[in-house]
Amino acid sequence: MKSRTSFPPEEGAAPPSRCPDNSAFKQQRLPAWKPQLTIASVLSSFFLTGAFCLAVGVCLVLSANSVREIQIDYSDKCSHCSKLRENSSNWNKECHCSVNFTLKEDILGDIFMYYGLQNFYQNHRRYVMSRSDAQLLGRNVNIQRSYCAPFSTYGNGTPMAPCGAIANSMFNDTINLFYNHNSSVIQVPLLKTGNSWWTDKNVKFRNPESYNLSSAFAGTARPPYWQKPAYLLDEEDERNNGYVNDDFIVWMRVSAFATFRNLYRRVRRVRNFAEGLPAGNYTFRISYNFPVTRFKGRKHVILSTVVWSGGSNPFLGIAYLVSGTAAILTGFVITGIHLKLRKKKTYFQKQ
Repeated sequence: MKSRTSFPPEEGAAPPSRCPDNSAFKQQRLPAWKPQLTIASVLSSFFLTGAFCLAVGVCLVLSANSVREIQIDYSDKCSHCSKLRENSSNWNKECHCSVNFTLKEDILGDIFMYYGLQNFYQNHRRYVMSRSDAQLLGRNVNIQRSYCAPFSTYGNGTPMAPCGAIANSMFNDTINLFYNHNSSVIQVPLLKTGNSWWTDKNVKFRNPESYNLSSAFAGTARPPYWQKPAYLLDEEDERNNGYVNDDFIVWMRVSAFATFRNLYRRVRRVRNFAEGLPAGNYTFRISYNFPVTRFKGRKHVILSTVVWSGGSNPFLGIAYLVSGTAAILTGFVITGIHLKLRKKKTYFQKQ
């Protein structure tokens, strides 16, 4: 039986090399495809890209312009309520105002109602961080240490649910729409659920598990600026309460700009409104709760339709038009430079 015996390397012998094998693959000598940038290929790419961007931009702009939209600023029309709300001691007093408007033509199709805020900055770093994702997932409503401060607990130690500056500043005006038809007033049916994303309801926001939602929030208190606790946000639909309330979820999706709009309701297409909103006189009846005077803000209510490209926002279409125009102009500039250089080359060759 042979035994395997290892012998130490001889003195002066070179150590084994760690370099890769001298092969085309390991030495990276394999042939690779390299694009040949001829003047024809470069110019065609610029002109084709520009034409594509211009075509898409025109389609997007025309689509955005076809959206029917009505925007009403009710900041001044509800000035008496605004003055009442500026005094924090009147938080429990109700104030209502009405805004009349007229539709000259029918608005057909699905109609969405938005509330808009102007000069309300949600992009401050501390404001964006002022929330507790663990609490919003229903893991622990009695959150003590988080980024929610100073809206985490009251002076007596009672935790807020939900905590944080975002939740505390939630938009809480109540807006109803009425149709004045043949000396009778008909309330336009509005849908308050189905306005959030599927991932919001099933992934990002969940109520704490309990046999009763009110018992799940036991030992906590509503945020200072709220008029109702979280489990009573929607007294008509028990499934739309707590952290899965649609209005709350939409508000917690902060905006990057100081002027923004959030989806509030959708017109339910039944009876007189099966095809949309008919032409005629309408009234917004607003329960005014959200003050904006101190930060010089404005409030709007918007009725809008949507198209295949979204709502009334021509920014994307304009961006495509600008990009397409820049690509085509660059193509013409390169063409001019090429013709000039070729003319010089031909001249020197003749000399």
